[in-house]
Amino acid sequence: MNDRVNDSFGRIVLLTTSHRVAPGLLSWPAWQTLRGAGRVLCADAGHPQLPYLREAGVEVEHASPTARELVDYCADGRRTAVVITSAEGESALTDGLARLAGSGRESMPALELLPGSYDLPGARLLDVVQVMDRIRLACPWSGIRTHQDLAKYGLEETYELLEAIETGDREALREELGDVLLQVVFHARIAQDDADEPFSVDDVAGTIVDKLIHRHPHVFGEESARTPEDVREHWLRTKAAEKGRDSVTEGVPLGQPALALAAKLASRARTEGLDVALPVGEGVGYELLALAVRAEAAGTEPETALRAAARTYRDAILAAERARGEQGE
Repeated sequence: MNDRVNDSFGRIVLLTTSHRVAPGLLSWPAWQTLRGAGRVLCADAGHPQLPYLREAGVEVEHASPTARELVDYCADGRRTAVVITSAEGESALTDGLARLAGSGRESMPALELLPGSYDLPGARLLDVVQVMDRIRLACPWSGIRTHQDLAKYGLEETYELLEAIETGDREALREELGDVLLQVVFHARIAQDDADEPFSVDDVAGTIVDKLIHRHPHVFGEESARTPEDVREHWLRTKAAEKGRDSVTEGVPLGQPALALAAKLASRARTEGLDVALPVGEGVGYELLALAVRAEAAGTEPETALRAAARTYRDAILAAERARGEQGE
């Protein structure tokens, strides 16, 4: 702002609000400014805040003022004008104010950007749900997808997330987490349309919230856990009681990669204190089983270890291809 911007010539306040926060829930500075303003203007007649402002006795003009109009109004008697911004913003107004302020020939009122409400952490998740709902209703492809249609994508996105984690690519990690989140929201939106047993993303979130609270009594209850091992022990004990399983093998998906499957079964048996002899047989399968069980007992995830070794092998293949290409030149 130039040197001639001064609150002695009044104030122009651009009041922003978040559509992710319930209308009417405004900050105290916002309410003070609204109540003390000479004029409150909003170009959007359907702005969700308007009914609540009128209920609170704040008169709002449906108008799109020009920069010149507001500057003249505020300078005449050092008055305050509040512009409630729309979702699209007020680019014409702000550009006009910038031109007047930059000219150096205007006695400008104080220009202020006042947030009336702030997004809470996780607020953009509401946008994901809203966008997914619109896509489900308007997109010919997305509108007819089923859980079965999406199953393969969930698996692919999970593997891509795993690769981003293992390679340490932070940009890819952020993107792949979003892709996995999309699968969750998409499946929940499909479930919402089920004629017999519908549920929504709120039901999904509510289920996991209840589960997390129940399985963390050392955080939300009276129990204590001094070590990560204490936490894991309680988690497994609570989970077993919830599921009412007759065997530690229940709930272990047999369709997962073989090394991960072997490690999971070994982990369940070891946690339960079962002394299970490895089956004896011929062939590489039994050898891999023994290696997976041994790795799990040593605290190594065999699937992760093999993927790391496979990436090294891939690099060796690429190097061999480059060497062969150079020799052929």
